[in-house]
Amino acid sequence: MSSRLSRFTDRLVTLAQRAVSGDPAPAVKKGDGGYADWVIIVIHGLREYLDLPYRRLLDVLHEMPGIVEKMSLNVSQLPDFTTVCVRNQQLQMTIWRTLLQLSADLHDTGEVQAIDATGFDRHSASRHYANRTNYTFRSVKTTALVDCETGAVLDVHCSMKQPHDTQVGRQVLTRNLDQLQTVTADKGYDWDALRQRLREADVRPVIKHREFVPLDVAHNVRQDDNTYHYRSAVEAIFFTLKQRYGDTLRARTWFGQFREIGLKSVARNIEIVI
Repeated sequence: MSSRLSRFTDRLVTLAQRAVSGDPAPAVKKGDGGYADWVIIVIHGLREYLDLPYRRLLDVLHEMPGIVEKMSLNVSQLPDFTTVCVRNQQLQMTIWRTLLQLSADLHDTGEVQAIDATGFDRHSASRHYANRTNYTFRSVKTTALVDCETGAVLDVHCSMKQPHDTQVGRQVLTRNLDQLQTVTADKGYDWDALRQRLREADVRPVIKHREFVPLDVAHNVRQDDNTYHYRSAVEAIFFTLKQRYGDTLRARTWFGQFREIGLKSVARNIEIVI
């Protein structure tokens, strides 16, 4: 039987080739063509799965000809780590979002989905760099929409600031309405406009009310506690992502940090399947 790493790589190669537009290009071309986008995506996915810095990852891959062969390369054709880093910045964000969506599609979603937010620590930066890039928060606020039955991450949203949960929640849930049946969330997502938007799409909101008046208390009493407690699935998934794939983001740019978090989610979605 093949190893988990081998099965993970097979799935990742398939998803990466589907994520790029058009037919998958040859793995490498001589001249200006360089490495195909899907090859770069696979290498980044392996870095998250193995939780290794780029330099060390390429060293390890040199000793894994079987894994490298799955990328239609041999070890002598592996790119330099600087090439991998530069190409990461050049790939369009839509490719990474498509990759996450394809990994979520590997799972048959259940009846309850949950949304919540956490923080991923950012790599330490010099004061000069922090001032120049408005690097004001140590953590990246990360909102995840997950399926409570399969544990799959359906979507993520990252912010360098601290937007209110209701605004981020509406954005994430609205673009995933076709995958939702029942959504559970804590009081941070208490917003009547959000509940109304979900009901219009035939999605059942199970969102706690902030208790300002007796009517809010009554609403919470009538809530289905068994369904609401599915919300803890998000916290469990956040814990797994941080423990398994690291809780500190190495990228300095906001879009690089989003890609890191997205790839952690992709790696988890694939790992559940294999």
